[in-house]
Amino acid sequence: MTAISNIRARARRRGIFQRAFASTMLALALHAGVASAADRLKIGFVSTLSGPAATTGTDTRDGFNLALKMNGGKLGGLPTEVLIADDAVNPDTARLAIDRMLRRDHVDFITGMVFSAVLLPVMPAILESRTFYLSSNTGPRDYAAEKCNPYFFAVAWQNEDIPAAMGKFVGDRGFGKIALVAPNYPGGRETLDGFKRTFSGKHEEIYTKLGQLDYAAELAQLRANKPEALFVFLPGGMGINFIKQFVASGLSKDMQLFVPNGIADEDMIRPLGEMLLGTFNASHWGHDIDNDANRRFVAAFQAEYKRLPTMYAAQGYDTALLIDSAVRGVKGRIEDKTALRRALEAAKFASVRGSFRFNRNHYPIHDIYMRVVSRDNQGRITNRTLGKVVTDFADPYAGQCRMPPG
Repeated sequence: MTAISNIRARARRRGIFQRAFASTMLALALHAGVASAADRLKIGFVSTLSGPAATTGTDTRDGFNLALKMNGGKLGGLPTEVLIADDAVNPDTARLAIDRMLRRDHVDFITGMVFSAVLLPVMPAILESRTFYLSSNTGPRDYAAEKCNPYFFAVAWQNEDIPAAMGKFVGDRGFGKIALVAPNYPGGRETLDGFKRTFSGKHEEIYTKLGQLDYAAELAQLRANKPEALFVFLPGGMGINFIKQFVASGLSKDMQLFVPNGIADEDMIRPLGEMLLGTFNASHWGHDIDNDANRRFVAAFQAEYKRLPTMYAAQGYDTALLIDSAVRGVKGRIEDKTALRRALEAAKFASVRGSFRFNRNHYPIHDIYMRVVSRDNQGRITNRTLGKVVTDFADPYAGQCRMPPG
């Protein structure tokens, strides 16, 4: 009996130990689950902050930082650090900055690049690291179709969106012969492709070098060919120089100028002023679009920076709000990439442009408006929104996207 009692006692003790061990492991697992929520957020911001196109990156940065400030220095409830680097429109410079951010700083998101010529060479390294890239400006064709990726989100547009709306607008007004001018890089070529997609009249294409500032040869070609109108995509200092030379040549008296949003925005109006009066430009956003989110943004931007925001600033602001909504959606558990991807796809934030949602390829479905540069009731030269050109525009490549699992 004593031997049997000892065996039973040992079994009871073993059972008690096993239950205690299991309880301890469960408690540790639950504790680990709670601890897995991040205590802070790191964002890599790489953009064009120097050179002729510096205003594009500067305004994007200022819009992003404004959203962060208005959220008390937090996104998704987490204290947020933004690591900023200038790519100088050079993919090698961008690659070094991104490599540092991924390997040393272990950033949670990357954003900011303006030009697809910079973005495309560095994107494979970002995506291979399973780091989300949120494009606050360019929306290259590459990642809209077969190469769509769980870690790439175009917050601004697909490169053909805005020019396609402009092509329709110009065609509807009966222009039969038009010249198209853009830099010879992916974003420039895709911009003209978008215009041609909806414009059925005659056209000639003139491609310049990226960063070119002297347009004597192009203006001579325009003078010889005599188009009725001109569609120009030359961002930043390229556009400023072209329009100055276009007006000085006298050709502006004979050719109506049409541009996408960034070529007649506030950063261009400041140096060009009256030279842009009467210029039509399509856009997914305007500072006078009447919704609560936009009114709040425009008022805060003017108070903070003493100038009207551009669409670059609006896109940077929207990008920060998207991050804020997604991190909140996963309750700070940003290491759960699948859940974070779904929270980004849900886009539960109030966009300053109004209607906004992501398509299957992570590119936006949104409204596109027509604006014209004119004087407002305060006498300022600025853009006035005329109305929608297209409602719920979706890019033509989404059907080719077979989004792989995250």
